[in-house]
Amino acid sequence: MDNNDQKGKDSDNGRCSAANGVSRRDATRIISTVTAGACSGLSAPSIFGAKSLNFDAIHYATLSEVSELLDSREISSVELTEAQLARIDVVDAELHSYALVTAELALTQARQADREIAAGNRRGPLHGMPIAVKDLCYTQGVPTEGGLKVYENFLPSFDATVMMKLYEAGAVLLGKLNMTEGAMVGYHRDFEIPVNPWGANLFAGVSSSGSGVATAAGLCYASLGSDTGGSIRLPAMANGIVGMKPTYGRVSRYGVMPLAESLDHIGPMTRSVRDAATVFQAIAGRDVNDPTSLSDEVPNILSRLDGDISSLRIGVDESFLRLGSSEGLVMAIQKVINTLQSIGATLVEVKMPGEFSQQLRDTWVTICSYEAHKAHAATYPSRADEYGEYFREFLHSGSEVSDSDYNAAGRERRRLNRIFEDELSKVDAVICPSGGVPFEIAPGAQYGGMDAISPVLSSMLPHNSMPADFAGTPTLTLPCGFSDKGVPYSVQLMGPRLGEEGICRLGYAYEQTMDWQTRHPAV
Repeated sequence: MDNNDQKGKDSDNGRCSAANGVSRRDATRIISTVTAGACSGLSAPSIFGAKSLNFDAIHYATLSEVSELLDSREISSVELTEAQLARIDVVDAELHSYALVTAELALTQARQADREIAAGNRRGPLHGMPIAVKDLCYTQGVPTEGGLKVYENFLPSFDATVMMKLYEAGAVLLGKLNMTEGAMVGYHRDFEIPVNPWGANLFAGVSSSGSGVATAAGLCYASLGSDTGGSIRLPAMANGIVGMKPTYGRVSRYGVMPLAESLDHIGPMTRSVRDAATVFQAIAGRDVNDPTSLSDEVPNILSRLDGDISSLRIGVDESFLRLGSSEGLVMAIQKVINTLQSIGATLVEVKMPGEFSQQLRDTWVTICSYEAHKAHAATYPSRADEYGEYFREFLHSGSEVSDSDYNAAGRERRRLNRIFEDELSKVDAVICPSGGVPFEIAPGAQYGGMDAISPVLSSMLPHNSMPADFAGTPTLTLPCGFSDKGVPYSVQLMGPRLGEEGICRLGYAYEQTMDWQTRHPAV
């Protein structure tokens, strides 16, 4: 059975056989009545009882808000899951964020969650919540392709550690999300490119694009992405959502298809900072199956999200902030700085290293291509013709990197890390862009080879994204406004190693002063 057949089978059988839940018609009613109430200026309809949600629709509420409704049993996991599946069926036909919809599995998990919640055994805020994951996380018995034709119909025999942790938390899996081939920049021609819900002509981000689109469009309440050179932060920027790249090793990579193992990070993509912290706490922690995972205790970030940032320091480098950024974005981030200072944070001048430019990108490409070539040794070059043009060329470039070249790049990486980490050690977060502003991109541009995709690469800002992957330090991306054309602006908080709590406290405090996270694309 091919991927499309599986998607159709799951969608039809799963949604039409919900004997213990609401029908597709009822699920659609839930969505339409909430939308009608919001658009008319009314509070949400009676299905939400006293806990009315002032959002465009229930699908655009945050995970934390809907979790409260599940906790009080004002809505069931089955109702919520049916509503999400109905919305995916309609909206994702145009957005292409899902590679695979696992409707039957989702409804089975939702029914189990409802039984447990009814018995008073709610496991936590993710219990019964419909989420989705990037299609490089192994899911036992469920296709995992990583955007790779060479892995078509690959069925993992076990779940990735992050999946096990999500299941243990009671999350409901709606499906697997589309991504670039092998988690690099280009797409394989046999796979669909996710469409930015803010504008079909806008860049949707790099490899975690499906996660960014699905989360922004209200097609899941949270998602997982991966970040090797910016692939959580750039889709979060492009789609106007929150993305957290944790400290390297905080979240296990076991059972996650690698791009470059010394650079790969797994993290949450959500519609609020609290939601990102919620997912992070569920998936973080030591894993004996991943020798790079950390044994450091995972902080209880949720208990510290109180808006008090009087003890926190923000690092600002005006020239670094402006480097390659539009004036509109710079002004938006300056307003973030002013806001954080006005509510208690202390500003500290820092000097980010100027080497983070073409030199940084060249070093990153050397390391990433070398490690990617090693990761694909079982299928490249023996099955090179099954790869897409861009990724095939990228793997070939990795085959030409000698061990001595790789080691030299590693030394340069460590030198840059020392400079970068010295500045981060002075503060709780350095503030800067996440990688620019969503830019216009020609249809199908990301299907070509390296020459065709180079304009896409040149529009990114490597000095904003790659340093934190090199050093393995945490970052938080969140909305900070819109351009005069309605394009989302985003800001990045780059923290020191193990500094997730600080960046989340700052992000949450800022978020409480604004309403950017309540504005959603018209889809």
